[in-house]
Amino acid sequence: MTAIKKKNAKNRKEQDIHRLLTENSLDIIVRTDLDGNFLYLSPSCEHILGYTPEELLNQNKFSYVHYHDKKRVMKNRSDVISKGENGRTTFRMRKKNGNYVWVESLFKLIRDPKTDEVTEVISVIRDITERKLSEDDVKKREETYRNLVENAPDAAILAAGNEILFINDTGVNLLGACTKEVILQKSLLDIIHPDYHDIASKRMNLEEDGEDFIEYRLIRLDGSEVDVEMKGITTIYRNNPVKHIIIRDITERKKTQELLLHSEKLSVAGQLAAGIAHEVRNPLTAIKGFLQLMQSELKTHSNYFNIIESEMDRIEIILSELLVLAKPQDLKFEIKELAVMIEHVKALIDTHAIMKNIVISTNYDCDNLKIKCDENQLKQVFINLLKNSIEAMPDGGNITIELKEHGQDKVKMLFKDTGFGIPKELLKKIGQPFFTTKENGTGLGFMISKQIIENHHGTIHIWSDSKGTIIEIILPLN
Repeated sequence: MTAIKKKNAKNRKEQDIHRLLTENSLDIIVRTDLDGNFLYLSPSCEHILGYTPEELLNQNKFSYVHYHDKKRVMKNRSDVISKGENGRTTFRMRKKNGNYVWVESLFKLIRDPKTDEVTEVISVIRDITERKLSEDDVKKREETYRNLVENAPDAAILAAGNEILFINDTGVNLLGACTKEVILQKSLLDIIHPDYHDIASKRMNLEEDGEDFIEYRLIRLDGSEVDVEMKGITTIYRNNPVKHIIIRDITERKKTQELLLHSEKLSVAGQLAAGIAHEVRNPLTAIKGFLQLMQSELKTHSNYFNIIESEMDRIEIILSELLVLAKPQDLKFEIKELAVMIEHVKALIDTHAIMKNIVISTNYDCDNLKIKCDENQLKQVFINLLKNSIEAMPDGGNITIELKEHGQDKVKMLFKDTGFGIPKELLKKIGQPFFTTKENGTGLGFMISKQIIENHHGTIHIWSDSKGTIIEIILPLN
């Protein structure tokens, strides 16, 4: 009997401890049957849900679960019971005042000791509203941040050191990729030009953010290069510090800057040309006048005078070309047949070309193409281009002049040669004042030709490689 009393006293003590723990727990301790009916609730349910335990006894648990969560919670409970495992889930429960509270439920199955069948479910329900709202707020902020980055007009990359973690659609397009995954498989240095690796590596290791954008050159997937400016800002991504790198394509801006610089050079060249021409022409006029007086008095060595006069005429021609830069001459527009003009120029140049072992051929896709133009100025352009081609082929070669319609109201001319070409790094400088690839050139010929074409509302472009050069001229028919 003494042993039985001791055992009963021990059981009562354990029950008292369990009751104290249950009644004083901040979480709700719940017993439910297999259908979800409440068999027991700890007093804390009044603090969390507003109901007293008595109000909820024999009520079904799922009647208080938010309708958006009910199907999921019921399936989760059913799966746990069928598998005979403990479980965990989160859902919203309705409070007495009609509001909902986010809870986390940890539940354990109770089995009949004789049959080992599940008879009840013990749950610990904890209020996680503040945590859930905090998590939702973080998700919303992350979603807002992602939307801002994804739809930004500038390319954006999130990187941890040299590893690319994220890139927006603008960045994918800038680098010429089809999908983001292609870029995410590369490192940051893979897309940065080798010339900029040192500065990029130093910037990666800086703890502080740089204040200003820095110019870089990136390598697109097709191997082409693009000028950009980049700036890194420290941010948090997936709970880790990363660099939010803003990338701006400055290709168009650099082109605009080059055009402005080129325009300034042209302006300076024009002013310089005007000054030189006027300063030289004045004494030249006086010399020519006195030369004519001397020629009338001295009959001997008249051939010397002819040579001197011829050279002075040549100087005047050069001065006239310089003045074209400063003040374009008045254009005398007339309707002219383009093929006839080309043939006239070809006849002038042919003799010189044959002496250099060069063959000039023509290919006209259309006949009787007439344009409104200043014949002499256009002929000057054709002569300049043909002379340049001849000088590019010291060992002989071929020049082809093609003429074809371009759309409904334009004509295209192509001047092709088989010379040694122009290096890629020098090609973009062609047309700048005083820049030339020829030993004795002035750098004015192509620039004047370009100006004449533009005065005719046309365009001129040049392509070149080791196999030769192609110059394209497009002019309006009217």
